[in-house]
Amino acid sequence: MGWIGETVDSVKSLQIRQVLIQAVSLVSIYSVAGMIVTSALIIWKALMCITGSESPVVVVLSGSMEPGFKRGDILFLHMGKDPIRAGEIVVFNVDGREIPIVHRVIKVHERQDTGEVDVLTKGDNNYGDDRLLYAEGQLWLQRNHIMGRAVGFLPYVGWVTIIMTEKPIIKYILIGALGLLVITSKD
Repeated sequence: MGWIGETVDSVKSLQIRQVLIQAVSLVSIYSVAGMIVTSALIIWKALMCITGSESPVVVVLSGSMEPGFKRGDILFLHMGKDPIRAGEIVVFNVDGREIPIVHRVIKVHERQDTGEVDVLTKGDNNYGDDRLLYAEGQLWLQRNHIMGRAVGFLPYVGWVTIIMTEKPIIKYILIGALGLLVITSKD
């Protein structure tokens, strides 16, 4: 019984060792994932400070700005102190809507009392101005509605975001595959 007992104990300790190795590997993978998420947040916050925009990077979600920007393009935004001028492409939020809109400024109205400018926008591929998109009774956008001005773009890179949003099953399959990879990987 001594030899069999030692063999059983050896197998048990080997299984415990493998479970502990898997647990340590899992913890280290989660630590790396946490570092990646934290790094992304730090970069995002730094970009917000540098660009002066609450959202320094946005994805074009519709074809309203074609041919200039297509669906899936990523825009880089900046918001300086300079007044907004006609012809600039801005990203704005409208009260009551969650998703920001990317359109061109077609008209600027300067308020005499404050010197602030109000703007009217339009999508390049749309027939009329955006007053139908604004909040009820709103005729102009004020500076607080503008998230930033487009200063650069990357074509098609935003399709990853669009696909993950429109087809959540793909996101879940990807997360499941990564989880399975973590569980089954051996170091």
